[in-house]
Amino acid sequence: MLPSFAQEYNFIKEYLERLEKSKEYLILVAETMPEDKYEFKATPESMSFSENLMHIGWAMDWHSQSLMGGREARNWNTDTELKVDNKSKKEMIYKIIETFDKTIEFISNFDPNRLDERLDYFGANRTKRQILLLLADHITHHRGQMLVSMRLNGLKPPRYVLYQ
Repeated sequence: MLPSFAQEYNFIKEYLERLEKSKEYLILVAETMPEDKYEFKATPESMSFSENLMHIGWAMDWHSQSLMGGREARNWNTDTELKVDNKSKKEMIYKIIETFDKTIEFISNFDPNRLDERLDYFGANRTKRQILLLLADHITHHRGQMLVSMRLNGLKPPRYVLYQ
């Protein structure tokens, strides 16, 4: 392999390892929160636990399939597949697992040579590598809000899963 391709390939491989661990931990968090607490909001303007969970799925789908993959983005106002929309806890967890798996498959098949391609990201010029890093941060950000919701409900979050 050429040195730059090997580096990009390693980036994808390491990113996928991180994403798998992120999935593992998020599912533990989602399973630990009782279903009757899924609509809890830390403050009135905050997203609920369930909204944070499904927003992670929406963001994974948009960053990978639409932004990086070129698929038309879902319509936030009409598409309910990755929204809470009266889903049960079990249905939301299933949908998050499915979305992680689709995202992992997409990234697994992504050509590492395309990581330097640039995109408009809310007015900022970013590489596709940066988009992946932004996605990882976004997942962590919303999962952190979910952990706060658990603590505010007197629950102890699952032990942190390393390397994510």
